[in-house]
Amino acid sequence: MSTKISSWPAATPMWVDLGVDNLEAGKAFYADLFGWEFVSGGEDSGDYLLAHLGGRAVAGVGPKQDPGIPTVWTTFLASDDVDVTSKKVVSSGGQLMAPPFDVMDSGRMALALDAVGAVFGIWQAGTHIGAERVNEHGALCWNELHTRDYAAARSFYSEVFDVSYQDVTEEGMVYSTIRRPLDGREVGGVHHDTELPEDTPNHWMTWFASNYVEGTATRAVELGATLLGPVTESPFGRMAVVRAPQGEVFGIIDVPSTSE
Repeated sequence: MSTKISSWPAATPMWVDLGVDNLEAGKAFYADLFGWEFVSGGEDSGDYLLAHLGGRAVAGVGPKQDPGIPTVWTTFLASDDVDVTSKKVVSSGGQLMAPPFDVMDSGRMALALDAVGAVFGIWQAGTHIGAERVNEHGALCWNELHTRDYAAARSFYSEVFDVSYQDVTEEGMVYSTIRRPLDGREVGGVHHDTELPEDTPNHWMTWFASNYVEGTATRAVELGATLLGPVTESPFGRMAVVRAPQGEVFGIIDVPSTSE
């Protein structure tokens, strides 16, 4: 378990949020599955809620702004200056879905499409730093980009966030970890996903830690979710991919042994 009280270093995937059609049903699902409690994001935040574990924020859940968009978990990357990062997004072949704007005193953000068409958020912390607990049951532990165009994706994030990569390719899988510029710490991944269905865009995948993956997977199904394959072993522990009742997909994996 790791608790965070200061801003995350630039390029770190440090927050995830979810827009749903049925907010009460979404709250009930994650409260049961992970033990989340929900508090208001502030008096001017509408129905946006902060999911808490042990009194600290771990994710955001709110109603969709547009009912026509897919139900997905969105990954946010930390930035020291959202406006500068947003300009780099455009100059590196990406697009801005929402240009930089202030979110009360919580921070400043933008929404973007990267050069391979994957959606991600950019967050410059104010009073809200992002995830305050990570790497424990029910909390964020990993974010990875699934892309058909591995080289273009890596080039984009190195240009925009000045990240480097560690190749961890093994038989049957082309993969690299993302190293943030501050200290070279591995904070995310890029997966050359050659098995993406034609109707599935390149996307960022959110992984939550579980202290008992088989039990969490079983409970998810009991709550109306679908497993996109059986619970399997990986070099990082047991894992499963879940499609929640409202359609969002996320991974669950054994609680990591490392902190932050």
